[in-house]
Amino acid sequence: MAIFGVSLPPKPVPMPIVTLTTDFGLTDYYAGALKGALLRLHPDLQLVDISHQIRPFDIVQGALVAGNAWHEFPEGTIHLIGVHCVYDEQPRFVVAWHREHFFITPDNGILTLLFDDLDPSRMRHLPVDPKAHFAVKDVFAQTVAHLAEGRPLEEIGEYPGPLLQRIGLRPVITPSRIRGTVIHVDNFENVVLNIRREMFEQTANGRSFSLYFKRNDALNRLSDNYSDVPVGEPLCLFNAAGFLEIAVNLGKAATLLGLKVEDVVELTFE
Repeated sequence: MAIFGVSLPPKPVPMPIVTLTTDFGLTDYYAGALKGALLRLHPDLQLVDISHQIRPFDIVQGALVAGNAWHEFPEGTIHLIGVHCVYDEQPRFVVAWHREHFFITPDNGILTLLFDDLDPSRMRHLPVDPKAHFAVKDVFAQTVAHLAEGRPLEEIGEYPGPLLQRIGLRPVITPSRIRGTVIHVDNFENVVLNIRREMFEQTANGRSFSLYFKRNDALNRLSDNYSDVPVGEPLCLFNAAGFLEIAVNLGKAATLLGLKVEDVVELTFE
């Protein structure tokens, strides 16, 4: 079987894998209802929670969390990203076949935050009942059931047209500086910036740097590990996902350094 010229297994795997990344939280019924709807239509699914604790409506955090997890799963995995689903009076949803995986998301910019090389011919717009209170549940369940049965993508819906664009993960770059922002504070209060390693190395080109943030002393050395500095001291390093991170050895960087999501940071090179 092939979808738009990309070869797929002739049949779905015995137990299709579906990942879930949402801002539904864990105290309400939303995540449970979604799982129930998925299993009711296709009881053999393997459901894997990436996170249901994305900050409400925060598509940047949703893209960051899903974007650093999806590629660890086998080809053919279906990824549901339900963040800021009711972003409009008539929200749209899309499904994309990209890099041998399926992605189902609202058309609110999160897909364009995840990828900048999407092929429009491998996407479809998903029909939504505008009167449904929890429309995402039905959209996700019906689309997953369709894909898990090995049915063609082109049978789901129509070509979606241009997707809503967001640029929240992109810093401003000049020859001598990078102006970035805090995009995530993790469970350890490490502060993740929207500055990737390859971007840093290209701009630095071997030059020394200073990282300025709030009224704190600038950091001017990259660490390899959190323990490279004494306990309680700040540092910066590239995390496992390749993003520049401000941390404190055995401490809570966000609290101690007064940093929060959307705060501006600046790298200068000499």
